[in-house]
Amino acid sequence: MAHKARKQKTGFSALALRVGLIGVCAYLCVALVFAQIDIVSKRQQLENLTQQAQAQQAANEELRRVLDSDDEAAYMERVARDKLGYILPGEHIYVDMSGG
Repeated sequence: MAHKARKQKTGFSALALRVGLIGVCAYLCVALVFAQIDIVSKRQQLENLTQQAQAQQAANEELRRVLDSDDEAAYMERVARDKLGYILPGEHIYVDMSGG
């Protein structure tokens, strides 16, 4: 009778151990999948930030070139026209509405 009770206890321990190992393996697999998804997302984010940094460096070089060439007035006029939509006094702007 003692032998039977010991066998039931060992059988329960072995079953609990197997269920625990399966649970740990399942958790590790799910964690691995989510880690891979996160890695892909972070790589895309890094690529976007790298492109933004390169664009900013190009803009900085343009500004540095303008400041070094003493052509600041022409640069300011171009910015005022292109980005702010300003015009010189007495200047007329014509817009082609023909669509052609």
